Amino acid sequence: MNDKTVFEILGRPVVTEKTTTQREDENKIVFRVAKQANKIQIRQAIERLFDVKVLRVNTTIMPSKPKRLGRHTGRRSGYKKAIVTLAEGHSIEFYAAESEL
Repeated sequence: MNDKTVFEILGRPVVTEKTTTQREDENKIVFRVAKQANKIQIRQAIERLFDVKVLRVNTTIMPSKPKRLGRHTGRRSGYKKAIVTLAEGHSIEFYAAESEL
């Protein structure tokens, strides 16, 4: 990888109802990533960190949005997200299922 480490490229996983469904049905994982990171760097970072085979990386830049709190206005910062398709048989577990007591 170029001068960036894995942890500078990858942010945190995006866990929503939609991304959970994608993970179960289509074997896709969604991450927040650095805005300067390209698809090749994202692919290499995920393969190196999680030891999985990545088939495809799709990226999108989420724009900043205006927000209000009372009479004060501001903006929520924008970010880049990567939708990573994993090869069949590969998966990434972010949280372990609780065992039955």
